[in-house]
Amino acid sequence: MQWDKDAEQAVAKVPFFVRKRVQKRVETEARQAGATQVTMGHVAACRQRYLHHQEDEVQGFTVEACFGQSGCPNRIDTGEDLSQRLEALLRAQGLKEFMKSRVSGPLKLHHEFRITMADCPNGCSRPQIVDIGLISASLPALSDSPCSECGACLAACREEGITLAGPETGPQFDWQRCLACGQCARACPTGAIAQGFAGYRILLGGKLGRHPQLGRELSGIFSAETTLAIIETCLTHFKAENRQGERFGELLNRTGLAFLAPYTPKTA
Repeated sequence: MQWDKDAEQAVAKVPFFVRKRVQKRVETEARQAGATQVTMGHVAACRQRYLHHQEDEVQGFTVEACFGQSGCPNRIDTGEDLSQRLEALLRAQGLKEFMKSRVSGPLKLHHEFRITMADCPNGCSRPQIVDIGLISASLPALSDSPCSECGACLAACREEGITLAGPETGPQFDWQRCLACGQCARACPTGAIAQGFAGYRILLGGKLGRHPQLGRELSGIFSAETTLAIIETCLTHFKAENRQGERFGELLNRTGLAFLAPYTPKTA
């Protein structure tokens, strides 16, 4: 649907974490009115509904993603599209009704449980500031192909996490620096560096608001199945420990991450 300039500029000022939803809602408003173009009148009507009937717009959760699948050159293909599986998992939790039982007063959009996916470490979808953030990851691995020591991997690695130790040894990786972005494997012309294990990095408890904080990253890279299991465990913990509708990050500040011990590396 076409938008006039004023309506487009108005929606561009909406906070990023609800902008997509507002755009869809405004377009619905216009269609229901029989319009073929979105105007400021439709934006104003939608704004009033958000301000005075916000609880009607709350569904209890949101799942968002970046534009990686639209052709971003930095996208890491994990072989999985978790969006639909995440939506099904969250919908089965009955989060809107649960939050109603915890929150005094009408629900607001910030009461929704938010999961955001990013297809690379650039994190354009801001996975660091939501309840659970997922970042696609691809570890590099050495193959049987010879290394020509061309230096393409060194140029591709922004973290300076690769050294060349000679053609017989091949590239060496500094795992403390590696962000599992997969760029070195793409850049290697001989195939000496291949894509190794691909999965997801998981960040927990990020939020904005009066006391913002970045999500805490679990140690490791997890398969799709383990990622879904961790998220389900987090939701169970969230519902068991939640007080008065607090955000997941606030809850974790109080309870810690011991409930995720089965998924964290054991230290000596």
